[in-house]
Amino acid sequence: MVQYYWTPSYQQMTPPQVTIPSGRPPGGLPREESYIENILRLNRGKPGNFHFSFEHKVNGGENTLTVRGVVEAAGRDHVIISDLRTKHRFLFPMIYFDYAEFDEELAYFNQSR
Repeated sequence: MVQYYWTPSYQQMTPPQVTIPSGRPPGGLPREESYIENILRLNRGKPGNFHFSFEHKVNGGENTLTVRGVVEAAGRDHVIISDLRTKHRFLFPMIYFDYAEFDEELAYFNQSR
């Protein structure tokens, strides 16, 4: 006769130890990572041009859009830009973000670590 089920043994099993990295170097502050959304967050409120490309046509038949404004917020998958001329606020998915041009010097992470 063939058994179609498994009978577990009743020995004490110890679960494996899993170490979850904390993002902190030993004995220090958390190290920032230079992802685009983090750089945009560091430069909130600085005026610039933000360039986006889309797979469909926008803006009079082109597939690109440039917004003159300031970053209000940035997340892993989105950026909120406030247009300086029209006072509109835009929520753009980061997949459409190409690059940004700022009018002043950018804040960036400390590179001396």
